[in-house]
Amino acid sequence: MKFGPVPIDQAEGAVLAHATTAGERRFRKAHNLSAQDVAALKAAGIAEIVAAVLATDDLSEDAAAEKIAASMAHRNIEAKGAATGRVNLHAKAAGVFTVDATMIDAINAVDPTITIATLAQHAPVEKGQMVATVKIIPFAVASALVDEVTKICAGGEIFAVNAFQPVRIGVIQTVLPGIKASVLDKTLRVTEARLARSGARLTTERRTPHEIVPVAEAAAALARDNDMVVIFGASAMSDFSDVVPAAIERAGGTVIRAGMPVDPGNLLVLGTLDGKRVIGAPGCARSPKENGFDWVLDRLIAGLDVTASDIAGMGVGGLLMEIPTRPQPREPLPAGLKVDIVLLAAGRSSRMGGPNKLLALFDGKPLVRRTAERALGSKASSIIVVTGHQRERVQLALAGLDVTFADNPDFAEGLSSSLKAGIARVGADAAGAMIVLGDMPGVSAADLDRLIGAFRKAGGQSVVRAAHDGRRGNPVLLPRALFAGVAHLEGDTGARHLVEAEGLYVIDVEIGDGASIDVDTREALEHAGGVLQD
Repeated sequence: MKFGPVPIDQAEGAVLAHATTAGERRFRKAHNLSAQDVAALKAAGIAEIVAAVLATDDLSEDAAAEKIAASMAHRNIEAKGAATGRVNLHAKAAGVFTVDATMIDAINAVDPTITIATLAQHAPVEKGQMVATVKIIPFAVASALVDEVTKICAGGEIFAVNAFQPVRIGVIQTVLPGIKASVLDKTLRVTEARLARSGARLTTERRTPHEIVPVAEAAAALARDNDMVVIFGASAMSDFSDVVPAAIERAGGTVIRAGMPVDPGNLLVLGTLDGKRVIGAPGCARSPKENGFDWVLDRLIAGLDVTASDIAGMGVGGLLMEIPTRPQPREPLPAGLKVDIVLLAAGRSSRMGGPNKLLALFDGKPLVRRTAERALGSKASSIIVVTGHQRERVQLALAGLDVTFADNPDFAEGLSSSLKAGIARVGADAAGAMIVLGDMPGVSAADLDRLIGAFRKAGGQSVVRAAHDGRRGNPVLLPRALFAGVAHLEGDTGARHLVEAEGLYVIDVEIGDGASIDVDTREALEHAGGVLQD
């Protein structure tokens, strides 16, 4: 592949390196130029472009990514279609992710043009979650390099989602004088919630004195009718001969490991009894927050073996208690999920032929201020305004409003640069970001609240999109799961292709004609009641 300046007469078939405008037409980055495209560029007076010219033995970025993904052996995983040199792979079931790190390292060592990234070993995943991504860095790559990677992929299973099984679990809670029944009841509720996402089922609970014999008898009885037994001791294990490990052995079982290098979770006990696994849960397992108990439980429910050496190897990354930002996926979602609004106000209004449409007056008020005030009147937690073109004038139009500004110095690159600038400023506690265009005179605060309500009702996991008469429009509310993907967008493109690639559920919410009013031209703006300002 040759990359660099290309005379326009030689540009047919080349791939544009940068977004380029020719009169009324705008060609996106990575656009493959046809003869008609070249003619339009020449007519606009463009004599040279920066582009990539593929050699005969090159594969385009999408073709290379698709070929590599197709050569991989995996379980419970599906590959999405290629876009911008990337193929994302998603879990077909909830479970535990496993990966052959040696194969991944070998692929990434072939050449920097070819990359693959995955989740961490033994990461729990939800159905539909992205677990790996193949990305080709340049616009094309030599087919010989792709062939070298596919040979590595032929070496066996590269990764898998080990699906959670419908495991039956019996629970024992030991009791000491002074322990409240409410504590035991809460432990049961937390445990049931912990098992809910994996499809495992808590079948039976027994409460016994905190003594070896009654615990052993209860464990033996539950092991007969269940796939696993979990024991919550009223007092934490303080010795390897303490009640829980001693009860497992008295019942005829074997203690595999007592104690683990994960904090919280140090005092976990793992054993076997009649071919069933028995876990002595650490005290922290009474809380929904992630701890070492989750790591062992998830693997066992997914049908993976957990050995003493496996537990001994959990120390690296096992310091959980000192990491306040670590995700806690089993916490119940709050009733009022926070949503930030990203208000896009960086564009050049190029179709207006000069004036900035965001400063056009509607009822004597600049359009961008009118939109911002409606956003402030909604149930959104905060408003982030992305500025770029004529940033000082836009900020002046919003003077006195409680908004945060995010400057986009790359606004000429297109929509994606503004999305990235805005998403980067969204609060860490926000479950989603609503993308609102600054030139939407017909959208009200009530319309925005309808989108937020639908997002919250869906648990903050779906894309919510405004619609009118069945036609999709704006605003669009993106869940946090898409934020990382936004950072990879390029050119004059929004999040539509990202939403499609991720395969997330999309909810359309009718908000009236405000979703479809377009004021990109002078005629449309004046028809909507606006007055342009020079």
